[in-house]
Amino acid sequence: MEHVFDGVASDFAPESSTWRSLKANTLRLCAALFVLVLSTLGNAPQAQNGKILVFAAASLKTALDEINAQWQGRTGKRATVSYAASSALAKQIEQGAPADIFISADLDWMQYLAERKLVRPETRSDLLSNRLVLIAPKGANLRVEIKQGFPLASLLGQGHLALANTDAVPAGKYAKAALNALGVWEQVKGRIAQAENVRTALLLVSRGEAPLGIVYESDAVADPSVVTVGTLPEATHPRIIYPIAETSGSTSPDARSFLDELKSPQARTIFEKQGFTMLN
Repeated sequence: MEHVFDGVASDFAPESSTWRSLKANTLRLCAALFVLVLSTLGNAPQAQNGKILVFAAASLKTALDEINAQWQGRTGKRATVSYAASSALAKQIEQGAPADIFISADLDWMQYLAERKLVRPETRSDLLSNRLVLIAPKGANLRVEIKQGFPLASLLGQGHLALANTDAVPAGKYAKAALNALGVWEQVKGRIAQAENVRTALLLVSRGEAPLGIVYESDAVADPSVVTVGTLPEATHPRIIYPIAETSGSTSPDARSFLDELKSPQARTIFEKQGFTMLN
């Protein structure tokens, strides 16, 4: 039966077949939208749990950023990486920072956390090694034979030697040990420009604020504004080792997957390109 609204004939009266068909289609659409919303909500916690936070020594930044991008391209996932001195990162983990993975630039700070049961021992391994080099700003016409008693003080002129903190930061501790072994620490200890981490020491030389600095080989490779003028003998300092482990407080289901990524052949290529030596 035809209905008239405001004087106009209409097939959309409540009793019409057209109205009943429209109402049925609307109900089906609402049901489909409801299922879609439930599906989306069901996936939300999974995405949230997939986040991963990595605490890594500052010297790893260039290589680790590239590996992270590679992992994202293959898996669609991306880690958040916080870079700083190993000492600072270890202390933050001790104070409850929600890191999933810790990569230290020396064994001491990893052991510091292990003794406090803050890393999972079954996931711990030695990942990388590195070397110490003497650097100068790009364009420096200098080549130094680093040996016992070499004239570091005179090479500095009126400037300072850029080092990471020699009391806490691994790169600084290694450098101080090497200079002591070479018999030149006493000559330069009053002329040290100490930085909070090795990348900051690198920056002091890169900007020309220090005529020389001691950093990791991987740092020198990462910055085109510096040149390596000498390599410190490995026998003059403890072996440089980067241990890695999952933290005890990690809840990320992707932490082990990212650990495996860092040990993969693809990661090896990137690490070695940046001046590291893979230990696995």
